[in-house]
Amino acid sequence: MNLILVPGFWLDASAWDAVTPTLVAAGHTVHPLTLPGLASVDDDRAGITLADHVAAVVGAVDALPADAEVVLVGHSAGGGLVYAASDARPGRITRMVYVDSGPLGDGQALDADLPPEVVDHVLPDWGEIEDESLVDLTDELRAEFRDRAVPQPGGTVRDAYRLSDDLSRRDVPTTVIASEMPAAVLRDLMDQGHPFVAELAKHTDYEIVDLPTGHWPMFTRPEDLGEAIVAALAR
Repeated sequence: MNLILVPGFWLDASAWDAVTPTLVAAGHTVHPLTLPGLASVDDDRAGITLADHVAAVVGAVDALPADAEVVLVGHSAGGGLVYAASDARPGRITRMVYVDSGPLGDGQALDADLPPEVVDHVLPDWGEIEDESLVDLTDELRAEFRDRAVPQPGGTVRDAYRLSDDLSRRDVPTTVIASEMPAAVLRDLMDQGHPFVAELAKHTDYEIVDLPTGHWPMFTRPEDLGEAIVAALAR
């Protein structure tokens, strides 16, 4: 299968480097993405929108043969991007995999209140990030992450997702790999109708599997993450 790997905030395609060997060894072809504005700290991020990031994922889908089996894998904020891409290309996606993330519905934004003057949304200090997110992220890994981090274009944080009326995206077989928040907690939130998981609750074919660690399993448990993705594709 062809796996399009979409990183979350502050990361480029190299975020998947330690995960891809397991995927390739299982016979899959990987296509890790670097999204617009995230190739370098020197990039001009003014004017880059959420639609630009969705278009980059859609473009990666379109670059593959029409008969290719395409799997979209999104980490964190990348989850909303891959979901929007599946909405834009109904019938092209074989499976969705969300890594400590999930689908966002039409009209939802990651942080609509981010001030409009923020062009470069930088990686916060560690003290500003919840402890649960930092589980297993050692001092060495934090330093490596900090060194490689690129500011997130502010527009991609503020903008709301716009999805079409083609709801076939909810029928695509879906796996959520839960790391920071256990599967049992996610299911409880779904039962409560929490907006964080409202779109996932509308899916017809999904599973939630646990991979206990912090929010960045590609750094803290890369081989295990690769194996979890491979298992999802074999389902």
